[in-house]
Amino acid sequence: MIGGIDIPSLVKRLCEYPQEVEWFQLKSNHVQPEKLGETISAIANVAALMERPNGYVIWGISDCDHKIIGTRFNPDTKKVQKDHLYHWLSNRLKPSAEFRFYKDRVDGKPIVVLSIAATVHWPIRFNNEAYIRVGSHTRRLNDFPDKEKLLWRKLDQRIFEQEIAVECVADEDVLKLLNYESYYALTKMTVPQDAMVILNQFENEQLIQQRDDQSWDILNLGALAFGRNLEDTDTLGRKPARIVRYSGSGRWHQSEEEELKAGYASGFAEIMDCVRRLTPKNETFNGGFRKQESRFPDVPVRELIANALIHQDFTARGVGPMIEIFDDRMEVLNPGAPLIDARLFITAPPKSRNEALSKLLRRLGICEEQGIGWDRIVQEIELLQLPAPRIEVIHDSTRITLYAARPLSTMSPSERVEAIYQHACLQYVNGTTVTNASIRKRFGIHQRNSAKASRFLADALTAGVIVTADSNGGRKFKKYLPYWAQDSTDQNMTAQSDA
Repeated sequence: MIGGIDIPSLVKRLCEYPQEVEWFQLKSNHVQPEKLGETISAIANVAALMERPNGYVIWGISDCDHKIIGTRFNPDTKKVQKDHLYHWLSNRLKPSAEFRFYKDRVDGKPIVVLSIAATVHWPIRFNNEAYIRVGSHTRRLNDFPDKEKLLWRKLDQRIFEQEIAVECVADEDVLKLLNYESYYALTKMTVPQDAMVILNQFENEQLIQQRDDQSWDILNLGALAFGRNLEDTDTLGRKPARIVRYSGSGRWHQSEEEELKAGYASGFAEIMDCVRRLTPKNETFNGGFRKQESRFPDVPVRELIANALIHQDFTARGVGPMIEIFDDRMEVLNPGAPLIDARLFITAPPKSRNEALSKLLRRLGICEEQGIGWDRIVQEIELLQLPAPRIEVIHDSTRITLYAARPLSTMSPSERVEAIYQHACLQYVNGTTVTNASIRKRFGIHQRNSAKASRFLADALTAGVIVTADSNGGRKFKKYLPYWAQDSTDQNMTAQSDA
């Protein structure tokens, strides 16, 4: 861990308080293990309740006048029932509590600081009982139902991006860990000469937060967006984008692999450059000049990768976003099942698992405005008459497959049906319907072969992915909607007839 708590600064700041508050406690030498366990539970819970990253217990301070008197307490040698104090406490605090003892000297006197991280998901219990601080007293949490209810509400609303990735970081080390140059380049601002201006800007962006000892915590949002190396953090070490290129259409022959460890905002251009370099090319000749074009269109690739980075489930440990490139397709996988029905990606109101990251990357121009990314993906694919992308939810992960161009005659009936369904969704979003003519345009079918388009529409009707929008007109002039739009259409017709 880079940096560390500035003990003298922290102690002197807390001694300036006229009295103890809920999130810290001052002691001289007295250590009762049972009482200390209850105090850790209480401070971890009240710190979360008060939206503080940490609380503290400090030994070596006079409780009455807050003078620094020193302590004889040594957490390294203190034992309870032949067990080391730290281990004894850890075994009795559930779920696992984050706390750490620090030893230092302040004004020449020995001081011990116990730093206790705010609980994240559930109230911390000691010996199966949760505690809370009320003023300077430690009490059982269930004796204060209003506080317990509020604590659960706070924990339910806790945002992953605002949790701590790296704690206790000195000013200069924040700038070593976060790519501030990239931040200013993406926001089109001049890099300030004063480091403190940069730190204050990052604090305003909620990328970092200052601690009581004036050091900094780098928040998950800061590390995810601008970390120079995501492996510098414990929680995000498996979240770098991994890109794998295979020879052929199977996973038998892996030809190249890259793992890009930079944060997603500062490293997105590098991710895209790597994908473009590894993507197979099609060669064309125009006016005697050879031209190489990517086998997969840039706009859908960019949007799918940005979606995978933004919408992944960061609480899924040991797995991160992966892009696999084959000769005939590209597969983009991210941890986490989608929050909306995968069949409604194109039309459903947007819902983001990581709203703060999504908002930041949209503002930096890395992804589309919320809710229009899939529209652009499908629109671009239709313009190029490519097979429809495949959407799969596999073991709590989401995988999108983008296919290279191939003749319509080689598409399976199920692939054509999926293309028609996505076309119907796009048409609906754009305020229009599916027709024989729009299907001919989607698949590049000549007008004289309109019967082929009609057969494809009949297959989609049989599969239940589209419905007729009206009962008038011949087969060639019928209009169609995605299957889920029928209810809203019927409701509108009923309302009009009632009127």
